[in-house]
Amino acid sequence: MDLQPRRRSGRSAAAAALTLAGSAAGLFAWSRLRVAQRMPLPPALPGRRETIATQRAGDLSFYASTEAEGVPLLLIHSINAAANAYEVRPLYLHFRTTRPVYALDLPGFGFSERSRRRYTPRLMVEAIHAIVAEIRHRHGGIPVDAMALSLSASFLARASLEQSDAYRSLALISPTGFDGQLSGDGPPDGHRGRDWLLNLLDRLPFGRPLFDVLVTRPSMRFFLQKTFGSKKIDEALLDYDYASAHQPGAEHAPFCFVSGHLFPTDTTRLYERLRLPVWMVHGERGDFVDYQHETRVAGRPNWRIDTLTTGAFPHFERPGTVTAAYESFLASITGGLADRPA
Repeated sequence: MDLQPRRRSGRSAAAAALTLAGSAAGLFAWSRLRVAQRMPLPPALPGRRETIATQRAGDLSFYASTEAEGVPLLLIHSINAAANAYEVRPLYLHFRTTRPVYALDLPGFGFSERSRRRYTPRLMVEAIHAIVAEIRHRHGGIPVDAMALSLSASFLARASLEQSDAYRSLALISPTGFDGQLSGDGPPDGHRGRDWLLNLLDRLPFGRPLFDVLVTRPSMRFFLQKTFGSKKIDEALLDYDYASAHQPGAEHAPFCFVSGHLFPTDTTRLYERLRLPVWMVHGERGDFVDYQHETRVAGRPNWRIDTLTTGAFPHFERPGTVTAAYESFLASITGGLADRPA
């Protein structure tokens, strides 16, 4: 029997194993020794940054600017590897001059709790319930206006359906769930998570090094360019995202995002069930322009939909247009009383 092929095969397998082990060890060493995992992180927004402890969503951080009077506005950032409240900064800065404005760091992001746990739509909905209850407590119990970006629009939709009396109106910027891939007619209150993938990604000792590869500056610039649909991105947003992604525990929620645990199974049906006034705006450029199921709500009397020649963050590219359109929507549902308490 010729043993040479077996020997060569064995040597090749051993070499491959050593190469893999060496690469893994190199990745681990690079992450531990060369990557900052606790960068200085200033507040994303002006005003007060506060934290509340909640039973179901953990410690939640939020920003509050309450010098002006009126109906409170809650702003909720999107979900991605480096999400945080900086994503709503242009909106926060504009509206804080005319009304009370709050911006939430969702669980796993920004200054909110980033513990290793399963992040699901239900967890995010509970966080929204908690912050809305806090805001209403501070403002005499009146219903709030709320605005969410991208995937978080589905969390806001569910929260409003569960507690409709807590909201006056909803605003959805580039909402996920009208596209062919992530639209949802599946089981209610479910998610698309794959536990095997989450267990593979978010485990010691190599979970954090893998995340560090995902959030290098070139990688983050690449994904922001997909969001903006252009190489002209907001550089200050990139800088803040980079710092926010280099914090202890920053990998846990993004790994749940990557493994599907943060994607609802019934998003489109949630939107169809909404009876509150809804304003929606989205762009026409970049990787997030599939709104083929928009027709399921377009034309309904409680929905107003605007489309702009921007990417998925139109409030960064054309802030004046976005805020004017939203104010026009509010005026149309309140008879011009948009900035006075209900």
